[in-house]
Amino acid sequence: MEFGLPQETWTFLYRILFAALLGGVLGLERDIHGRGAGLRTHLLVSAGAALFMILSIQIATLEIDTSAGVQRVTDPGRIAAQIVTGIGFLGAGVIIREGFTVRGLTTAACLWVAAAIGMASGIGMYLISAVTTLLALCALVMLRKLERFYRKDVYRDLEVKVPNEVDVRRLLDVVMSREVMIIFFGMRRDYETHTTTATMSLRVFYRGTADKLSHDIIEKLEKSQIPLKSVRWFRS
Repeated sequence: MEFGLPQETWTFLYRILFAALLGGVLGLERDIHGRGAGLRTHLLVSAGAALFMILSIQIATLEIDTSAGVQRVTDPGRIAAQIVTGIGFLGAGVIIREGFTVRGLTTAACLWVAAAIGMASGIGMYLISAVTTLLALCALVMLRKLERFYRKDVYRDLEVKVPNEVDVRRLLDVVMSREVMIIFFGMRRDYETHTTTATMSLRVFYRGTADKLSHDIIEKLEKSQIPLKSVRWFRS
């Protein structure tokens, strides 16, 4: 017994602190990248999951006397199952859909892993918790750098305003290339301002950063001698 507390209590406290530490490490990475669910959220999820696992184990060891003899109060897996269900609702709250783009999936997965790390820490599986944290950090940090070296698709919307007399097919000829596919084209004519607004949903196949390719398309439009009024990029 230390400081008036049983050794078992200290063990449980160490498990919660260990879970909070590992969850905080994952949350710090998310915080650095400006995600809403950051350091505090991940720390609380891991620590809470560890506490729930400790409660699950402790409650499962309770016994009551019945007419049929001594029986266990509950099974240890019931609370653990509810942790998994609950973290699903929490993860859904950080997922945002903006057109073709879905944001927050990585953060939701990170919360899910943080809960699993907390659960493992709560039952004393320290090594497994630590290794899982390292794997998660590797996926979040190292694989982000790896993305620069392979080509992938990204979706963008391009809005171009030109005078009504311009043939919009000229815009399509300028924009289309080996790296750019037009998946939707819309057009609106304004006869009061004598302008035509062409909106294109594009699938851009690129390596590295899509911003450079976006600037290249604008530069091609400017050099095409098409009388432009405005050009605007925005996420799909």
